[in-house]
Amino acid sequence: MEPGRLFSDPTAAPIPPQPAAPDRGRPDPVEALARLRAGNARFIANTSPPGGGSQPFAVVVGCIDARVPVETVFGQGAGAICVVRSAGHVLDRAVTGSVEFAVTELRVPLVVVLGHDDCRAVAAAYEAVRTGRRPAGARQFLIDQITPAIPAAASAGHSLDKATRDHIRRTVAALRQAAYLREAFTARRIDVVGGLYRLESRRVEMV
Repeated sequence: MEPGRLFSDPTAAPIPPQPAAPDRGRPDPVEALARLRAGNARFIANTSPPGGGSQPFAVVVGCIDARVPVETVFGQGAGAICVVRSAGHVLDRAVTGSVEFAVTELRVPLVVVLGHDDCRAVAAAYEAVRTGRRPAGARQFLIDQITPAIPAAASAGHSLDKATRDHIRRTVAALRQAAYLREAFTARRIDVVGGLYRLESRRVEMV
């Protein structure tokens, strides 16, 4: 990859030079993603302690699943990542507002939507589409937000893994269009990317 290109769009033009910021240690979106991927490699290899920081360089929108400890997965210590969680990384005003806060107030350059395999929220939505039965209570909101990624759960070639990936992509697209993120993304001050955490291998795959 050429320096200055966003990871999620390798065909994009190079990012124009930016004036020096007062806090020169803050990474650009490409470097921020490289730090997370390097940290995940350390986690997989069980090498080196997690790195911390006085300023966060990424915000991760993840699932509430306790099997996915976000800072640990990315090999980071306290202060490096802002973490926003909801079941199935479903967006609502609180989640989106928290991401906007991290980008606008904390000047975080990278937003990561982190899904994972064996996601029970996606599985519940998959089952709701298959059977036509929706759960009771506030869980209906979660199911309603995930089911667009499952247009035909019973069709050949469709799987829970594909539904999970599609849901991640839809969440990324929604954040890129959020009111206070769209301008920063278009100006390439931030990047918004998706990742899929594999529970067995502990590897994060970019989606």
